[in-house]
Amino acid sequence: MDETRRIERVIAPVVADLGFELVRVQTSGARRPVLQVMVERVDGTTMTVEDCAVVSREISAVLDVADPIAGPYTLEVSSPGIDRPLTRLKDFHRFRGFEAKIETRLMIDGRRRFKGVLSGVDDGVVGIEADGVLARIPFDAIQRAKLVLTDALLAASAPAEGTVAAETG
Repeated sequence: MDETRRIERVIAPVVADLGFELVRVQTSGARRPVLQVMVERVDGTTMTVEDCAVVSREISAVLDVADPIAGPYTLEVSSPGIDRPLTRLKDFHRFRGFEAKIETRLMIDGRRRFKGVLSGVDDGVVGIEADGVLARIPFDAIQRAKLVLTDALLAASAPAEGTVAAETG
């Protein structure tokens, strides 16, 4: 099991108990590694800076005990943002109808990069209409995927009329 999967197994229960869901766990850097943990609220409401701080405090304590990364590292906790990475099969279903970029591990239909509109998921296969052709990509073949920032995505991500996007004290 690789380092990222070990970290996910250690922190996922804590994240879930706090009412959040892991979107992505990623490490980068060699001298002083950075552990990036991306979470979103299970209830679908907008993430706040305080949410990130709470998750950071709680998983930091668990990581201190489990010690999955040798030596010092920096922990970063964030929300996925609007043009978020698509890391779970349910993400491709949830964001069908929106534009995305997908990069595959191997050639599919003679290519590895696709940019187009997500058409959903069928039996573990992601559909994306790219260049006027529907490509069917097995989820396991996807190396990286993310939403493309478009006017339609911005409109769908905007708070509903009459709601307040910032907390007041």
